[in-house]
Amino acid sequence: MPLRRVADKPTWLLSRANARSQRILGAAFAEAGIRGYHYRLMAAAEQYGPLSQAELGRHTGIDRKDVTLAVTELEDRGLLARERDPADNRRNVVTLTASGHTELVRLDDMLADVQKAVLAPLSPTEQRTLIGLLRRLGDAVDPAATHDD
Repeated sequence: MPLRRVADKPTWLLSRANARSQRILGAAFAEAGIRGYHYRLMAAAEQYGPLSQAELGRHTGIDRKDVTLAVTELEDRGLLARERDPADNRRNVVTLTASGHTELVRLDDMLADVQKAVLAPLSPTEQRTLIGLLRRLGDAVDPAATHDD
């Protein structure tokens, strides 16, 4: 029996839905032998082209230390390449390799299956409605969370 005080609270319901979607996503990433950080970093490198590690962190919302570790892991797997920036020897520029692009396409297919599994309890119309509502909630400005980026 659900706890009555929270059963109909949007924060509780969103948390439960998020926990379910994260379980499905986590299992798929584990089966693919990759983490969500890896996917986000490769996607950002593909979308924005060569970037510094700091820029990768800003585009993906990943902490700078975690970016460094994950880029090293992806570089070791041949999915990202990291070179010194010729204009500023203090920073590294990260690019997606051809193997990284191939892996990104494979992961996109896997993520499409994850989206289907997450939304499976809903009809196609409900899925579109939910996506629109979630987009609106995510795009709403939270004055307490604003910062200078």
